[in-house]
Amino acid sequence: MSLTFDDGNADQLTAEATMKSLGLVGTFFITTGWIDQPTYLTTANLQQIAADGNEIGGHTVTHPDLVYLPPAESTRQICNGRVALMNMGFKVTSFAYPFASEDPATEALVKQCGFNSARGLGDAASKDPASATLPAADTIPPANPYVTAAPDEVDSTWTLQNLENQVTHAQTTGGGWVQLTFHHIAVGTDPTLTITPTLFNQFATWLAQQKTAGTVAVKTVDQTVGGTQKPAVQGPAVPPPPPPGTNMIQNPSLETLVNTIPQCWAAGGYGTNTPAFAVVSPGHTGKNAEQLTLTGWVSGDAKLLPALDLGGCSPTGTPGHTYQLKAWYKSTAATQFELYYRIGSGFWKYWTASPLIGAATNWTQATWTTPPLPAGASGISWGLNIQTNGTINTDDYEMYDVAVVPPPPPPPAGGNLVQNPGLETAGSGSFPLCWQAGGYGTNTAVFSTVATAHTGTKAEKLTITGYSSGDAKLLPTMDSSTCAPQAVAGHTYSVRAWYTSTAVTQFALYYRDATGTWVYWTSGPWLAAASAYTQASFTTPALPAGATAVSFGLSLFNNGTVTTDDYAMYDTVGAPPL
Repeated sequence: MSLTFDDGNADQLTAEATMKSLGLVGTFFITTGWIDQPTYLTTANLQQIAADGNEIGGHTVTHPDLVYLPPAESTRQICNGRVALMNMGFKVTSFAYPFASEDPATEALVKQCGFNSARGLGDAASKDPASATLPAADTIPPANPYVTAAPDEVDSTWTLQNLENQVTHAQTTGGGWVQLTFHHIAVGTDPTLTITPTLFNQFATWLAQQKTAGTVAVKTVDQTVGGTQKPAVQGPAVPPPPPPGTNMIQNPSLETLVNTIPQCWAAGGYGTNTPAFAVVSPGHTGKNAEQLTLTGWVSGDAKLLPALDLGGCSPTGTPGHTYQLKAWYKSTAATQFELYYRIGSGFWKYWTASPLIGAATNWTQATWTTPPLPAGASGISWGLNIQTNGTINTDDYEMYDVAVVPPPPPPPAGGNLVQNPGLETAGSGSFPLCWQAGGYGTNTAVFSTVATAHTGTKAEKLTITGYSSGDAKLLPTMDSSTCAPQAVAGHTYSVRAWYTSTAVTQFALYYRDATGTWVYWTSGPWLAAASAYTQASFTTPALPAGATAVSFGLSLFNNGTVTTDDYAMYDTVGAPPL
């Protein structure tokens, strides 16, 4: 009998203390990139666990699905995780596959990296009735040491009887080797892969009694499989980033598949929801696109991401640089870019998210430029998420270092620089795509889309109540690239909008400076209330040095309403007449 623990979660210390008090030992399979990170075991914890007679095993560096990575990245994950543990002074002979995902090629890599065995899951009988025809235990020695048989991982649905049955079933069917796999020993953490400390203590106490009675032996994986520790094998070096101006995404059009999954891509998400991923055809270009369908949504999101790895798939990042992201999508709900970055030896952290981007029935390209990559970061992963029940199809991903991306050409003279100027394309909530609320002070502002448009079928109505101070207005989204009107420092601009209002209004203008920060710029003269649609216009002063974009809107400074439509912004050189 072997007690095994995956991932290196800090709450496994509770189980280790219980085992120590009962004279039991186990094997802790450690994801090395997570050591010393919040909620995970520290280096000191691992040293104490080993000193108590437990085994430290390998579980890769970042916990990816190895089957869907290029062989070089899989080798890095398996070998470098073992090297890191050996450099800490541990004897490392046993491995566990993340997600229990393996194939013959992956088995060969585990052996090549110097491990003596590797554990799977779900290939021995468990409490699931569907597994009843599987063997109750693996043989000793195992028939294939690089896919040792184990029942399904222990989760929150397991009872004391289920745990005891794993042992007694093997005892009554000829014996053998039973490996139980635990993740969290806690209350109130992961809602699925968790059992309570009370349940673990009950089972460990029963198991210790069985051991004392001589009906079961409790050993580590290494003690069961045997064999000497082989020399450390370093994985291949991470490939250098592509040349400047080259798309940094691997398999960007999702055309290379491994068992129907795009190579170098993985599912991401959190919260309570049920995502289903599928390759669909045709894509935006080529044969493939990825469709994500979300059902049972209560909270969180889901998305497709470049694998959270060591750099074989995830783009290499440089701290302080900004990156231009692009992807083609169509969806039934709003989406946004969601980003993560890698630090240290392989720990991935949430970074940031873009503004929401509206649903699209036809293929549409989403584009966003990131803020500067934080210090200490070495890799980036990102995707377009969905945060409600619905579907999103994605294809043709691109990522470029802004430092080496040629700036876009200035817009043609006479062209309206405002995105979605007639407010006809819906965005998130009550806002049109590429528009947001603005304002300050003490007042209650409510925005709504109305049919009383100047042209088309939609306008935006702002109603203020409870006014004490400040203002409110509708503005082009103050983002880093996609929605805000692009502008050139030193130029002047003609801003225009059609409005009706119950109170005076005026243009309020902001600009994006060289650091990407939005700052207040200037305001136009007061404009009278208007019961019928009236065109407001204002010519700005010269745009300050370093500015790259402008946002503007008609402000309301009192209780009342203002309804706006048909916005425009032109470079004064070539601007059409009013």
